[in-house]
Amino acid sequence: MNIMKMMKQVQQMQAGLAAAQEKLASQTVTTEGAGGKLKVTATCDGNLTELVIDPSIIDPSDSEFLQELLLQTINAAIAKGKETAAAEMKKLTGGLDLPPGMGF
Repeated sequence: MNIMKMMKQVQQMQAGLAAAQEKLASQTVTTEGAGGKLKVTATCDGNLTELVIDPSIIDPSDSEFLQELLLQTINAAIAKGKETAAAEMKKLTGGLDLPPGMGF
């Protein structure tokens, strides 16, 4: 294979990965907890963008319940975003397993 052709393909892949990362930074996923009374929205690059808590699940005498519910729902949103990002990157790389930090 021609080295120049290979270099051009690598540059095209890098451009595609950069575009995908930019897209994923603005693409959001939402998870719910407590039967929809808690909603967490995050970008696919792991930033929380919205947190909605129905006042009916706030019990000042049981803050542990709300804390645990928040952690579970936030972690679920982050995991969902990572799964979405990984699937998108896999499309671009043709299923190549890239080293950490080279994909998304």
